[in-house]
Amino acid sequence: MFKVYRKEIDWGGRKLTLETGKIARQADGAVLATYGETTVLCTVVGAKAPKPGVDFFPLTVNYQEKAFAAGKIPGGFFKREGRPSEKETLVSRLIDRPIRPLFADGFRNETQVVCTVLSHDLENDPDIVAMVGSSAALTLSGIPFLGPIGAARVGYIDGQYVLNPTMDRIGDSALELVVAGTTEGVLMVESEAKELTEEVMLGAVMFGHKGFQPVIEAIIDLAEECAKDPWDLPEPAYDRAAVKARLRATVGSDVEAAYTETLKQVRQEKLAAAKAKALEALSEEIEPGAISTEFKELESDILRGAVLKTGRRIDGRDTKTVRPIVSEVGILPRAHGSALFTRGETQALVVTTLGTSQDEQIIDALEGEYRERFMLHYNFPPYSVGEAGRMGSPGRREIGHGKLAWRAIHPLLPSKEQFPYTVRVVSEVTESNGSSSMATVCGTSLSLMDAGAPLERPVAGIAMGLIKEADGFAVLSDILGDEDHLGDMDFKVAGTEKGVTALQMDIKITSITEEIMKIALGQAKDGRLHILGEMSKALTGAREGVNANAPRITVINIPKEKIRDVIGSGGKVIREIVEQTGAKIDIEDDGTVKVAAVDQVAAQKAIDWIKGIVAEPEMNVVYTGKVVKVVDFGAFVNFLGSRDGLVHISELAQQRVAKTSDVVNQGDEVKVKVIGFDDRGKVKLSMKQVDQATGEDLTKKDAPAAD
Repeated sequence: MFKVYRKEIDWGGRKLTLETGKIARQADGAVLATYGETTVLCTVVGAKAPKPGVDFFPLTVNYQEKAFAAGKIPGGFFKREGRPSEKETLVSRLIDRPIRPLFADGFRNETQVVCTVLSHDLENDPDIVAMVGSSAALTLSGIPFLGPIGAARVGYIDGQYVLNPTMDRIGDSALELVVAGTTEGVLMVESEAKELTEEVMLGAVMFGHKGFQPVIEAIIDLAEECAKDPWDLPEPAYDRAAVKARLRATVGSDVEAAYTETLKQVRQEKLAAAKAKALEALSEEIEPGAISTEFKELESDILRGAVLKTGRRIDGRDTKTVRPIVSEVGILPRAHGSALFTRGETQALVVTTLGTSQDEQIIDALEGEYRERFMLHYNFPPYSVGEAGRMGSPGRREIGHGKLAWRAIHPLLPSKEQFPYTVRVVSEVTESNGSSSMATVCGTSLSLMDAGAPLERPVAGIAMGLIKEADGFAVLSDILGDEDHLGDMDFKVAGTEKGVTALQMDIKITSITEEIMKIALGQAKDGRLHILGEMSKALTGAREGVNANAPRITVINIPKEKIRDVIGSGGKVIREIVEQTGAKIDIEDDGTVKVAAVDQVAAQKAIDWIKGIVAEPEMNVVYTGKVVKVVDFGAFVNFLGSRDGLVHISELAQQRVAKTSDVVNQGDEVKVKVIGFDDRGKVKLSMKQVDQATGEDLTKKDAPAAD
């Protein structure tokens, strides 16, 4: 019934299997990719004809993790998978970015790639498996895809590169880098690093590129056996060269003049006017869709040609100069930390909030549940680019940019022991014309330091661009939005003065060379050091102590056997402490207690209360207590947290007492002295040995003075 094709290779010490022909046979391409015991089903379907009027390539990538893959039942009320998690969104982007540039020019058919995690061995991350499987499915489908691509994860452990390290080894690595590309070169890089040099980062990229070549060969071998016939690409509906020539003659000078305007708004107005002029002049002879498509090409030709010819860019800068920077901190009076970072026409308002461990994010992943104490949320409202648009939940772009900034900052965060706070950073992009994600990195660094978070060193980021033609190339520092849109590369590098902490690269052409990456990394380092210098004009390091509006966290340790006493039956004791003091209290299994409050008086009251509960009574020490029970033979007094002791009737007063209630009643506050312990460890107390007005030990008062 099934005609199954399989290809197996040994890759990075584990078996990689690509199989097709048994599952999802109605898809244009379907590959079951297995690495170790992690299995992902990758399918691709393309519409047989383009949608009328579509002037872009409608590609959608959906990566989804099924709970059954790890033998789990989803949490929540509905007990089924819901909206995509952050990881699913990020992996969808990870797959999309290297495959998108490789579809044939002019292909406009709606295409969907779906990757479903069916099995997870908790050793091999499914993201690389999904990327490889998607590449294989596209290559087999017949869809005009100029692949295949390969992908790999690279670690850096004990000074050595490691291909596809297992999930438990990544924790020991100074680098986590994902690279994808073709046989010719690299298309995409995503990474987090612990201040590694540019040379180590470039070496990791090339190590990964070499490492996934056997995968590309395996996909090609499989395709030679079972690939479907390639689709026929429709012939262009018009003579592109003729339309472009007409456009250049009609509005070429207008577009050139627009690109001499340094202000984005003025430039956009002139470009819009030029496009309107072209449509009015040519729409009777040429289809409007063709005019729009070729107008973009005309813009690209003019911008790219000017840079390569003159070395000057839209705003008059050379290829290496960074736009003017203004860094400000402490601009929001009630925020725990705030910064406004402005670089040219790009601006990010970044705000830090400090919380306790109760504010940690609980993440239910296939690998198991874990807590995250550092959150970075990036928002890109439409007003930041002068548009009116729909406001809603974060999209893939916002999640991806936020994660990139998170990776850049994360290696420099103090440990939980050094800084016992949960940290949430929100970046509101208020203006955008070129790399708001790197502005977010810079603003986050300043905002955290303004809040008093002791970063090891400030972090800055810069976005690099590329214009590459047959007769040469130019690497551009601190790219503008137009240079990103019309250029060939988006290469973002973040780090400190010591090294790189995050690197992200996306290529819009078929690949770039090691030489170009080396130049881009060197140029990015110079730009990053310049930006760090500009940031230092606002803050050079973290402020002493956290902001006055932030909670102060005091850490104390109690014996583990005393934890139940502090919590109390059903949490009664700890709830009472919180309600009466207003402090937040976190107790960990090892006896670590964190007391947090903005009001230090409230915090100290809670600390004293807890210390009183866990303290052991000492002989001959006077305590203040409360009578909790009156009996014929004396009174029970709660005097040390949850500890009670007995004041025998004979120890109630100096004179003989006939009835306990003649001296004390339940609820009375009294002064007591520890005078002993019985055989069962019960505490014996005395009231008569203590002055009830002053708390003075009367036995010491009556004692003869020493010679």
